[in-house]
Amino acid sequence: MAKYLELDQTNIEDTVKEGVSLVDFWAPWCGPCRMIAPVIEQLAEEFEGKAKICKVNTEVEQDLTVKYEIRSIPTILFFKDGEIVDQLIGTTTKGALEEKINKYL
Repeated sequence: MAKYLELDQTNIEDTVKEGVSLVDFWAPWCGPCRMIAPVIEQLAEEFEGKAKICKVNTEVEQDLTVKYEIRSIPTILFFKDGEIVDQLIGTTTKGALEEKINKYL
């Protein structure tokens, strides 16, 4: 059973520098973030070995929140080989996330 990767200052750049990565910026108090959390966990299992599914807790990693200009949560950034190629703000469907990941694979 695959689990999403928890990112912080020490590992985000190495994690997203190769391949496709989905990075969910969230906070524990955020209702929409909690609603999408099970979808993120499912994606981690389904895309194991194909794409990296990651989360950044904006309460803990405030410097990353500023660096990536996160103004509302949830915000999901899609990286390909270290570059941000797409983003979604707010809640979305599992299908929409799968479509974005597959587009960049």
